Amino acid sequence: MSEPRWIADEMLGRLARYLRIVGSDTLYARGVEDREILRLASAEDRVVLTRDRLLAHRAPRSLWIASPRLAEQWAQLRAAWPALSQSVAFARCTVCNGDLALATEPAEGWEPRVPRGVPVWRCGACGHLYWDGTHTAALRRRLADWAGAAEP
Repeated sequence: MSEPRWIADEMLGRLARYLRIVGSDTLYARGVEDREILRLASAEDRVVLTRDRLLAHRAPRSLWIASPRLAEQWAQLRAAWPALSQSVAFARCTVCNGDLALATEPAEGWEPRVPRGVPVWRCGACGHLYWDGTHTAALRRRLADWAGAAEP
């Protein structure tokens, strides 16, 4: 089964961010009413991720997320969609869900934040910069830990 496009309700902001980290097209519906989430899900062919049982019941394609804990949310999502990536992808902006592209020229504010000689990705929508550094290494370890915890 191929990975769907997602829309996460307000209670799943951290899960939405991790989905973006692994390259999944994920809208985060912060401050959005349920009927608008349902409209967007239908119009954009997205699966609703929610901790709200009623919203999950109303959506044609949804996953009700039982736990408030991120690791358990990830495990539940991976159980429903085993093909979900477990790798940091540098494909989606964690801030706005925009597409990332390898930056070919320095951006304003690039120095001193970005180490020299490190590839940098830039969001085409908001301009946010990403690079493979210590934070990314921590994300990889966390994703690997979660994948290991899900194994029998």
